[in-house]
Amino acid sequence: MEPESTLTTCFRHPKVESHVRCTRCERFICPDCMRAAAVGHQCPECVREGARSVRQARTAFGGRITTVPLVTYVLIGLNVLAYVGELVRPAIVDRFEMLGAGLVGPDGGHYVWQAAYPPDFHVEGVVDGEWYRLLTGAFLHLPPTEGTFGILHIVMNMVSLWNIGRVVEAQLGRIRYLALYLLSALGGSVLVLLAAPHDPTLGASGAIFGLGAAYYVLARRLGADMAQVNRFMAGLLLWLVLSAAMTSWEGHLGGLLTGAAVTLAYAYAPRDGRRALVQAGACAALLVLLVVCAWAKAAELTGAQ
Repeated sequence: MEPESTLTTCFRHPKVESHVRCTRCERFICPDCMRAAAVGHQCPECVREGARSVRQARTAFGGRITTVPLVTYVLIGLNVLAYVGELVRPAIVDRFEMLGAGLVGPDGGHYVWQAAYPPDFHVEGVVDGEWYRLLTGAFLHLPPTEGTFGILHIVMNMVSLWNIGRVVEAQLGRIRYLALYLLSALGGSVLVLLAAPHDPTLGASGAIFGLGAAYYVLARRLGADMAQVNRFMAGLLLWLVLSAAMTSWEGHLGGLLTGAAVTLAYAYAPRDGRRALVQAGACAALLVLLVVCAWAKAAELTGAQ
């Protein structure tokens, strides 16, 4: 009778002799399978299982910690891409800018809204079911030679988005930050629809004002030195007032108020298992409120025809 073999092999490579056990599952592992652990070595499966069970680091507001402001990069890229599209095809502006109610004449020209209009004219804007304008207008900017600012419109907005967005994204994490940006853009457009439905508007300013409000709320919640933050906020409000004659103050104010509301929900949600639910619920409730306000205004304008 032959003696029983005492040769031990790697459980992943049965042909490789091994005398080292994984400190977690105690199976034999070869040098190629060894992964350094706090004590001894572990096999690749145990390392992966351990990584899944490690709790991800979070910011003070529940977002995942990131070192690359990816969403800010993407938003800037989308704005620049849309601007290039405008230069190549100027009709994009008329098709996608924020407009509550307008008229298109038989000559294809765009005319100011009137409740009573000739039969050969037709309606355009949100009242005609073009709800996408509430968001698409926030990704368009003035052509290089038009308006008060021209190409400076997109340059100033993108510089502001770069400077403020990176800070806010780092504190909120990518998902919360994106929700804040889009809701702020929507809030700006909805206030335009409510207060100036006949005025075409475009630009990322409403969303950026929302980020500015978020920066202020987050700084206060974190107990930061408010001297510099207060100066920033004073400058933002001063610009809101001074630019009212040249820009859409409705879009700026709507974005500012929406951004503040969203960030207050982020910052003061309970810091326990309910936090994500409360934050998401607040965003959903605000979205519903904005949609209802927009729908009611569109119905009012449509009923006035």
